[in-house]
Amino acid sequence: MNPRHSALALLVAVLWGVNFVAIDLGLHPDGAEMPPLLFVAMRFTLVVVPCIFFIRKPDVGWKAIIGVGLLMSAGQFGLLYLAMALGMPAGLASLVLQAQVLLTVLLAAGLLGERPSRRQFAGVVLGVAGLAVVAVGRSLVAPVLPLIIVLAAALSWAAGNIVARKAKAASGLGLVVWSGAVVPLPLLGLSLLVDGPPAVAQALLDVQPVTLLSALYTAVFGSLVGYGVWNRLLGLYPSSAVVPFTLLVPVVGMSAAWLVLGEVPTPAEVAGGLLLLAGVATAVLRPWNLRRRDMRRRDPQGAARQPGVQHRHPRPGAQRRVEVRAAGRAGDFAADLAADGPPPEDAGRLSPEAAARGAETRAD
Repeated sequence: MNPRHSALALLVAVLWGVNFVAIDLGLHPDGAEMPPLLFVAMRFTLVVVPCIFFIRKPDVGWKAIIGVGLLMSAGQFGLLYLAMALGMPAGLASLVLQAQVLLTVLLAAGLLGERPSRRQFAGVVLGVAGLAVVAVGRSLVAPVLPLIIVLAAALSWAAGNIVARKAKAASGLGLVVWSGAVVPLPLLGLSLLVDGPPAVAQALLDVQPVTLLSALYTAVFGSLVGYGVWNRLLGLYPSSAVVPFTLLVPVVGMSAAWLVLGEVPTPAEVAGGLLLLAGVATAVLRPWNLRRRDMRRRDPQGAARQPGVQHRHPRPGAQRRVEVRAAGRAGDFAADLAADGPPPEDAGRLSPEAAARGAETRAD
């Protein structure tokens, strides 16, 4: 990956890490409380409008679009916002949500018949041990319910990864926008049921500027810019070159939460978090020799040209097949993890809105 694209991948990790702090600020503006499900509906209204009028519907069925919208967007973010409204620290939430990688490995094994490699299985075991340490440490200082809800959000994201992988859409941003259209009305209805019409109306009438800015940030930078850039990188490079940057998201999230919100994790949370990240790294990072081999095979700029060596141009038909395969890699990385042996790099990462699918994204 060239320096410019590496900087873009790093930028996405920063945008997604800061996303958790933006959510926390929007949920608790000036001591007030914003109904979490209503807040998610606001976010995805901004994701969808006006983009849906300018971005083509992805070439998948409505069943897949609705499934991704309900699981990866409504389910993941509805549960995440609820947990943070109940007291889950923003930094810790950014860490625990990474469990979606490990859960995707397990779901892909059970639902898609993709047997995880020994390295991936070891990563799952290590990650589960880290989550157990975090849970025990958290239970000593605060209720553990918000942590369980974030794990449910990670499970919803992982299930969305499986749906998106099977859908194999070619446009990651298109799937983000069109599946986002599924979110606002159901979550608005749930908010009316849970919070009551008077509370929803009052929240909309008294909405604070910080809440509006938070919704704009999460919609524009967290969803549209973040996943747009991420999918583009996955269309240019194998996922083994791009995915490791996601390990920086909880690092940025916890650092930003410490600087902005004054959050200080307990020693048990730090130790468990390191174990969890080690498990995720074990599952997603490939040996350097395999990564270099994939880069030589799939580098969009071609192999390095050496002086005195003639290079033939591909035939038009072959070039077309290369372009189709490149577009197919712009999906969610996570389901790739469940492949036996070296994961098929043609399965990239979606997003939030990143989903795991063989031809399409790969979450705020």
